Amino acid sequence: MKSLTCTISGNNRQKAWENERRISQRQIIRRYFYAQKQEGTYGASRKMGCGGRQMGMNAVVVQVRPMADAFYPSEYAPWSEYLTGTQGKSPGYDPLAFMVEEAHKRNLEFHAWFNPYRISTQSSLDKLSANHPARQHPDWVVTYGGRLYFNPGLPEVKQYITNSVLEVVRNYDIDSVHLDDYFYPYPVSGEEFLDDAAFRTYGNGFGSKADWRRDNVNQLVKDLSHEIKWAKTYVKFGISPFGVWRNKSSDPNGSDTRALSSYEAQFADTRKWVQEEWLDYIAPQVYWSFDFSAAQYNKVTDWWIEQTQGKNVHLYTGHAAYKIANDTASWNNPDEIPNQIKYNTERFNQVKGSVFFSYKDLKSNRLGIRDRLIQDLYRCPALIPAMPWIETMNRTLQLTDWQWKQLYDNMGEAWNAGKFTDWGWMVKIENHTLTVDEFAWLNNHILANSL
Repeated sequence: MKSLTCTISGNNRQKAWENERRISQRQIIRRYFYAQKQEGTYGASRKMGCGGRQMGMNAVVVQVRPMADAFYPSEYAPWSEYLTGTQGKSPGYDPLAFMVEEAHKRNLEFHAWFNPYRISTQSSLDKLSANHPARQHPDWVVTYGGRLYFNPGLPEVKQYITNSVLEVVRNYDIDSVHLDDYFYPYPVSGEEFLDDAAFRTYGNGFGSKADWRRDNVNQLVKDLSHEIKWAKTYVKFGISPFGVWRNKSSDPNGSDTRALSSYEAQFADTRKWVQEEWLDYIAPQVYWSFDFSAAQYNKVTDWWIEQTQGKNVHLYTGHAAYKIANDTASWNNPDEIPNQIKYNTERFNQVKGSVFFSYKDLKSNRLGIRDRLIQDLYRCPALIPAMPWIETMNRTLQLTDWQWKQLYDNMGEAWNAGKFTDWGWMVKIENHTLTVDEFAWLNNHILANSL
């Protein structure tokens, strides 16, 4: 195993060594987005881990389901067109299995990145492969802004998305499920997202269509949170939403910003997800500079620190590496992102790390960002932040022999009543190997707190 310290030279060698060791052993996420469509297929994927480790990273977010298609053999989606150029065509190997293996070889956590509702950047169903779920279920589809989306208001869509995520959780050794900022699509001027029929059918009890839409997304996030932990308690679940929940001008709980709001524009109640602890981490896309008056990096980050304080939810901030050397003065300052990283590091008890979009932009080394990471900012390795609440979930349930017997009897009655079909639950109870989290799930879904 590599040493967690770096080689130090100079007159104050011992002091420097101690400082480096202290810094390097902090638990800080250093993560980057890797989009397959940016880099090609097999050969480029092999470089994914090497390049990240050279820059001092310890986790990678990899796109595995970009357009309701897959980078793995799937029961729920065709092969992605980004693998071969043709949707539905097998690349002849399992890219996801390969990438997970390559990441783990280099001590990188592998975070599987899903786009839940997005179907196509074009408006024609006929251009999708014949076995694409959108062609099989056209009633699930809404055309908006010249693109195709699944209708979040349909229970069948929610179940389909949940099943497709769980397929990966169960079949691959991933470390986290990751969603980004794609929920209801960003607003298109002059167009309406046509979900009136679904609202008439399922919107009873909601004060407005907007509230119903937010609840649709909330229910998906909540269900994914529970189902992922039920399948594998140690797999994390996190989201990197748009950076602003609401502006203070619209809600006193909002941030001191004047920007698009995920709450209104995308019906994504990101603050609620933190309050309910449905996520293990949130990584808001704070894709603005320190001097961008409408949404300053420090103000947005500080607001998110307040929201995650005291919650079992880690905060990572997203950095806009893709903006480096664009046509604005701030992003032509080579210290912009380094200063953002330092801002986080000064608050490492509240901000547990950084997420960069994307690998391609870091690798290009515009304004020397790659060199700064390698030679300075990320010169020493960092540990992945611990999540004690997940460790608690993995603990074996502690019951008396009588309680184990009562639990077994209650589950036996539920089995006879057809409430579940997996006899593995009975085996776990008989062997006293049920975890705390598994018991909580059984209580909520099958036993109704009968113990």
